[in-house]
Amino acid sequence: MPPPPAGKLGELLVREKLISPLQLQQAMNEAKKTGQRLGSALIATGAVKEEDLTDFLSRQYGVPTINLAEFEIDKEVIALIPEKQARQHKLIPVNRAGSTLIVAMVDPSNIQAVDDIKFVTGYQQIEVVVSTETAILAAVDKYYAQIQQQQETNLDSVDMPDLSDIEMGSEEDDVNLDELANNSNDAPVVKLVNYILTEAIKRKCSDIHIEPYEKAYRVRYRQDGDLQEFMKPPMKLKNAITARIKVMANLDIAERRLPQDGRIKIKMKGIGEMDYRVSILPTLFGEKVCMRLLDKSNLQLDMTKLGFDEYQLTQWRGGIERPNGMCLVTGPTGSGKTTTLYSALSELNSDDVNISTAEDPVEFNFYGINQCQMKEDIGLNFAAGLRSFLRQDPDIILVGEIRDFETAEIAIKAALTGHLVLSTLHTNDAPATVSRLLNMGVEPFLVASAVNVILAQRLCKKICQNCKTEDTEITKKALVDFGVPADEVDAFVPFKGAGCEKCNNGGYKGRIAIYEVMPMYPDLKELILNGASALEIKKEAIRLGMWSMRHSGVVQMRKGLTTMAQVAQNSNPD
Repeated sequence: MPPPPAGKLGELLVREKLISPLQLQQAMNEAKKTGQRLGSALIATGAVKEEDLTDFLSRQYGVPTINLAEFEIDKEVIALIPEKQARQHKLIPVNRAGSTLIVAMVDPSNIQAVDDIKFVTGYQQIEVVVSTETAILAAVDKYYAQIQQQQETNLDSVDMPDLSDIEMGSEEDDVNLDELANNSNDAPVVKLVNYILTEAIKRKCSDIHIEPYEKAYRVRYRQDGDLQEFMKPPMKLKNAITARIKVMANLDIAERRLPQDGRIKIKMKGIGEMDYRVSILPTLFGEKVCMRLLDKSNLQLDMTKLGFDEYQLTQWRGGIERPNGMCLVTGPTGSGKTTTLYSALSELNSDDVNISTAEDPVEFNFYGINQCQMKEDIGLNFAAGLRSFLRQDPDIILVGEIRDFETAEIAIKAALTGHLVLSTLHTNDAPATVSRLLNMGVEPFLVASAVNVILAQRLCKKICQNCKTEDTEITKKALVDFGVPADEVDAFVPFKGAGCEKCNNGGYKGRIAIYEVMPMYPDLKELILNGASALEIKKEAIRLGMWSMRHSGVVQMRKGLTTMAQVAQNSNPD
């Protein structure tokens, strides 16, 4: 969407002689009195017709108009935006094309609404079209009513599995399901919660979201990085479901005003042990529950199977196998940093080394590793934990995250005094990590001396191997522009998933990591000492042999493991 032109809506309409200054003043008074937007007030006072205002906005902002009455919107597209946001901002999703979501809006200059939609849907590219307020509200009434009618789930009709082989308990105490189910009114809720938890395991989900809204209550699963709606339990069960989960997680049922965190442990025949990290958050219409599934049986600790190419794995191992120094893993939340660190510790864990970790939270526990849960409320933060570790004669230290100068300073001093330190940071790529440490206040000579290797990573969706087929729409020129070497493009075959039952017709099943491994080459140390920018460091690192994230993604494309769209979404051009 182009940037809005200079001047406010009312001034522009007066300038175009569509309304008079007196009509503008009347509409502004009406808007102030009723809390409406100016456009709505102009229509309400009769200063301008709705269709004329829509045509004006279309011309002024350079966006097309749409007649929603002649357009049938897919229910999956409608479900991307909650009804509350659609009514609040007077908009409705219309279509999606790749990574772009097309949204019809009354006011295309409402930047806040666009930002909200990006946050809610996960789509970073929003294409705006304009329509009348009457048409949008009619479409909202029509489509959200259809979704409510279609997805409202009657508890009696849910196909529940046989739950007789399931044992559940909190982290500390076992919970007796039979005792909790003695009351006939509670039994259906117990059964439903068990079903939600066990179905998430079967679908190999990473998270469960149970969310209350003003007129809806829904359960969503995160599968292969994407949230998908699973069911809509009846609104009347909202408090009972939350209470049931709190009992299982050993939380305070009576406390509904403050966030709470807990843990649920499940043992199932045929599946094994599963942990759920539970977070309860009070929201406007009730308590939202988020549960992260921690399946130790699916934890991949073999670094050769994480997605590393042999060349990159050699570079990473060269850093973690040194007796001292700092090895950093960077990337956004949910990019697999913890798995990478755990796999590194798994290789380093032996009887002759002392390993201590400071984590928040501790996701998996391992024999031979001293894991410490951080507790900010009592002053046990990463810096405090790290200081205590240094008095425990450690050989290897893992710090969950370097968030501030104090933690960074202690970690670097530990790395310089004979300890191997592993940690994470939130940066976009490996070279930017250097700038992040310097911005925290760490001296350049300390960064150059202490850091062994920096690894950045992202997770790309993996092509379903059952329906993998050649992507004939991608041209050779597109491959070259994307980063495939010109001398390799003739033999390069891009793939995609056609869609089948095994991948729910999505074309993807599972995820694969792409990496950017930057060893601290001597020439890079010189650049850091001379105050080079992240861009200069990246160019020099690539010249010295570092594979960029885009290069790593192209390698995975060549292996037929992911698509160009996924690599483009998770990497920047070199």
